[in-house]
Amino acid sequence: MVSSATLKFARMSPKKTKIILDEIRGKGVEESFAKLSLINRNASKVISKLLKSAVANASEKGHGDTDSLYIKEVYVNKGPVIKRIRPRAMGRAFSIRKKMSHVKIVLEERGL
Repeated sequence: MVSSATLKFARMSPKKTKIILDEIRGKGVEESFAKLSLINRNASKVISKLLKSAVANASEKGHGDTDSLYIKEVYVNKGPVIKRIRPRAMGRAFSIRKKMSHVKIVLEERGL
């Protein structure tokens, strides 16, 4: 493991976040940035910032060549759920569940 970055308590559903993460798993860093810039979802912007942070962590540790980095692991876990109530007809109430997620990216140097 060269470097990693973790995003906790992101106000995104883990199910919707996983769709984006499946697109970049196992790819190189430059290719992942290109894919994330083309995906039109809110989670792609946040994941792009997280990937940029992981690359910065790798360069800070002294791994100078960031072109040889690839995404070894990327996964999302469920976070806490904010529960809200929506008033409905005849005095009833429906629950609204606002889900959060924890995302982790692990980078490693590609062996030649």
